[in-house]
Amino acid sequence: MGVPGSTIISIVDDDASVRGAIKSLLKSIGFRVEVFASAEDLLHAGQLHHTACLILDIRMPGMSGLDLQRHLAAAQWRIPIIFITAHDEEEVRARALKAGVVDCLHKPFSEATLLEAIRSALESDSDGASRSS
Repeated sequence: MGVPGSTIISIVDDDASVRGAIKSLLKSIGFRVEVFASAEDLLHAGQLHHTACLILDIRMPGMSGLDLQRHLAAAQWRIPIIFITAHDEEEVRARALKAGVVDCLHKPFSEATLLEAIRSALESDSDGASRSS
């Protein structure tokens, strides 16, 4: 599942408890983790060049996860994305998956489910395509 320690996973969620829980889990197995309270914070941090996988909340104030996904695609960033959401909206989930998202997980999800999605994301990015072209 990638190389823990050298792989940075960025988490973007407006809920501090969700950010903290996912960060703790991923750090406990050796991943480097960066957390952001908003999509705008991620974009301003200059972290995209180092991010191997993004875990994004779909619904956030300001720029949503879907908006960020579209922004990254338009800028030709090819970073694997895992969406997380507390809202079970099948149409939104289907659109996200069609647009190339690795997975869309409904909160609360199990640690095993999240880790499997991250494994899939990192395998899909094994050619180092996380940089913009």
